[in-house]
Amino acid sequence: MSYSDLSEIDVNQLAMLLAESDSSLQLIDVRERSEVAIASIAGFEVYPLSEFEQWSTKLLTSLKPEAATVVMCHHGVRSAQLCQWLSLRGFTTVQNVLGGIDAYSRFVDPAVRRY
Repeated sequence: MSYSDLSEIDVNQLAMLLAESDSSLQLIDVRERSEVAIASIAGFEVYPLSEFEQWSTKLLTSLKPEAATVVMCHHGVRSAQLCQWLSLRGFTTVQNVLGGIDAYSRFVDPAVRRY
């Protein structure tokens, strides 16, 4: 699987999903805690990619592989890595946020700080 095979969601689609407040939606933010302190979106669980070794096993047992899973980072590169990893482990509906939280701030909610 290559990054080009990954399913992506744009920030406007993400905003619609969040507005629907579907509690079965699994939201993951792989940015560093210092980045999340600057800007975040409610509902996303923080799993810094730099701490992957500490939480990767837990993620596989705490998330449902069949549930819709949306992964975000700053611009969409780190989140693409986790999307690929989850897909290779049987997660069936994984979407990478195209442009990350930066695009969300620019096109959806300017109250989310840019950095």
